[in-house]
Amino acid sequence: MGTSKALLDASAGETFVARLLAALREGGVRDPIVVGRTGDDPLRREVESHGGAYVVNTEADTGGQISSLLAGLAAVDRAEVRGVLMIPVDTPLVRRSTIATLLAVFDATLAPVVRPRYQARHGHPVIFSRAVFDELRRADPDSGAKAVLRAHATGIVNVDVDDPGVLADLDTPEAYRAAFGRDPQ
Repeated sequence: MGTSKALLDASAGETFVARLLAALREGGVRDPIVVGRTGDDPLRREVESHGGAYVVNTEADTGGQISSLLAGLAAVDRAEVRGVLMIPVDTPLVRRSTIATLLAVFDATLAPVVRPRYQARHGHPVIFSRAVFDELRRADPDSGAKAVLRAHATGIVNVDVDDPGVLADLDTPEAYRAAFGRDPQ
């Protein structure tokens, strides 16, 4: 995108990260965190101004995509934590109700993985239970969490949702234009 995706305008001056933090909180996540790079002060300020906690991923340049998930996991892993909900910042269109539904299904099932499905396609956010935390920590950085998903394919609970936002991966200018009808801002 040529700029921080987290700080792109999602609508009415609300950034991707601000929109996600609101959706997470309103969907039932008590203490949302955002994982970012060392020295990303604009993102840190945006996160903190919207009530989130900022966690630094010191492996951002070398640890593959899973490094952010692992940095977040390290920040929240306490005995009372039963699972983590992970959502990439470039999926800001997920509905609050979808997050609430996923959390309710996770609470009812404690499945190793809970994820949304829209029109037979899997999306985000994904909830990983404590049962797979160590597997995530041992995952190959090249395959990341996908190896854990494959290992637990029969235990995954796919939740059918009426929310195309679970598939909206806005990581190119073209995808942004398709979602918002304008160039990235």
